[in-house]
Amino acid sequence: MQVRQLVVRGYRNLAELEREVPPGGVAILGANAQGKTNLLEAIYYPVLFRSFRGAPDQQIAAWTSAGAAAGFHVDLVLAGAGVRHVGATYVGRKKRITVDGEIIERVTEAVGAWTGVAFLPSDLGLASGPATERRVYLDRLLSLASRTYLRSLSQYRAALVQRNSALRQGQTEVARAFDAPLAEAGAELVRIRAEWASGAAEQFAAEFDCLGESGSAQLIYRGSSELGEASAWSSALQVSLTEDLARGTTTIGPHRHDLVLTIGGRGIREYGSTGQQRSAAVALKLIEIATLRQSLDTEPALLLDDVFAELDRDRQCRLARRLSGPDDRQVFVTSPRADELPPNLELPVWIVQDGKVS
Repeated sequence: MQVRQLVVRGYRNLAELEREVPPGGVAILGANAQGKTNLLEAIYYPVLFRSFRGAPDQQIAAWTSAGAAAGFHVDLVLAGAGVRHVGATYVGRKKRITVDGEIIERVTEAVGAWTGVAFLPSDLGLASGPATERRVYLDRLLSLASRTYLRSLSQYRAALVQRNSALRQGQTEVARAFDAPLAEAGAELVRIRAEWASGAAEQFAAEFDCLGESGSAQLIYRGSSELGEASAWSSALQVSLTEDLARGTTTIGPHRHDLVLTIGGRGIREYGSTGQQRSAAVALKLIEIATLRQSLDTEPALLLDDVFAELDRDRQCRLARRLSGPDDRQVFVTSPRADELPPNLELPVWIVQDGKVS
């Protein structure tokens, strides 16, 4: 599934845009602060109907001359099997999502209508950053790949918020009332995560090797494996209750688990070089593409934000070859200048200047 037409209005600093999109994608060029990453973000927005930079919708909307956020609109016309049209409109602090002309009331029902994988400079944190970044990676990927996971994640987060609120207020019985929904949804998350990690471990090692890094690389899901069964939660929550009350938060569950990456048995986060950490992050992104392709039976678009800038030419070309993928993959890549892109990544060019695309 590929984008054939893109409509963007009121999105950050971007001027109104309505353009046909080449089948293979485009290279988006522009100096800093001109809007090239904003354009990439707008293209990605209908994947999860939120910013890939984590910004709330009210911060995305362009500001009027009166100093108020007026709202924004993103619309994609698609080619390929399944969905043909997906759009999102935000105005008056309300978001309206449409898929093939039908208004979708819940974001969870629209996620997966169009899919893409974004690769940002900050993704180095997948290997070098705290566990939170890898949990976000898991939740985003598995939510796109599985509606069961997305539904369970929503239920788990809702129960966790309520339980933690009760814990902070010292309301033991109220907190325990949320143990059952927390257990049911949490067990599903742990089970799906652990199964995914088991299947992804071999590809992680292979991708790491393919990217030219030496050493045996491993990917391991670190968490309480017994919590993959809902029946195990009751005793675990009872054991942790005293500490939970003291801290005012739930201290067990998938919201505290991690995806551990190692090379030669040593943590990449703690002991890996910057090059090894970058390769590990790239490997995770390649696994993300493969997971979505297999789960959704469609080729995800690839959105790359200035990821080649700090690589030498050899590494640029090697990464470009690995990312180019099959003929039906659509690639959107940003760069300040054309000469900072690898020569084997041949794409039509869009220029962004002062928010205008030409």
